[in-house]
Amino acid sequence: MMYPKLPSATTTGQDQLIWKVLFDRQTALLHRRAAPAFSEGLARLGMKREAIPDIGELSATVFENTGWELVPVGRPFAPAAFFELLAERRFPIVTRIRPMHAFDFSPHPDLFHDLFGHVPMLLDEGLADFLHMLGQAYRAQPAGSPAREQLWALYFFTAEFGLVQHEGQPRLYGAGLLSSAGEIHHCVNENTPRLVFDLATVLGTPVSGTRYQSQYFVLPAWEQLTDCVAELAGMLAVA
Repeated sequence: MMYPKLPSATTTGQDQLIWKVLFDRQTALLHRRAAPAFSEGLARLGMKREAIPDIGELSATVFENTGWELVPVGRPFAPAAFFELLAERRFPIVTRIRPMHAFDFSPHPDLFHDLFGHVPMLLDEGLADFLHMLGQAYRAQPAGSPAREQLWALYFFTAEFGLVQHEGQPRLYGAGLLSSAGEIHHCVNENTPRLVFDLATVLGTPVSGTRYQSQYFVLPAWEQLTDCVAELAGMLAVA
């Protein structure tokens, strides 16, 4: 199903400068640290440091590859509205970019976080299907259900702050890591726990987007991303 085309972001010269600095910093930091799916997606989308990409053009490319559409929005959504969009294979893109004083860490999603962090990963069929399944599972649960909190935690510690094992090394694929220099430095610090992904542990871990994470979870294999949704569906059915 195709939706009406929505306006892209309106940007200033200052916004373009912020994009350029962030793009340069993150691509340098992510060398040999990012999951292959991110690097491949970034290249396929043709994102460059010189200019903030057009949301409509990116949306067309993503839709052609995985059936997802990008939806420009003025601010982040509450979880219920966010997951409703995921259930329809639509991803919200906040059109405001972070100020310079928040270069290293932005406590809320912004244009750079969404375009640079999330959109390249939406070209990966496994991640795209995972987000769709999460949205459908969230929609199926009644408002106020503890299961919705668990689904939010699963999204948070995968699509936002997840790592995956690749060639013997943990690689970053969560948008909150990919788009934040401060979060990357915290994550790779030898004193920061990076735990093997375990669904029950993830579901019981508190979520906080206003500070660096206390721990991160590493998928042993990319295929486990979609498997864990089926595992969670079974747990919810039993409950």
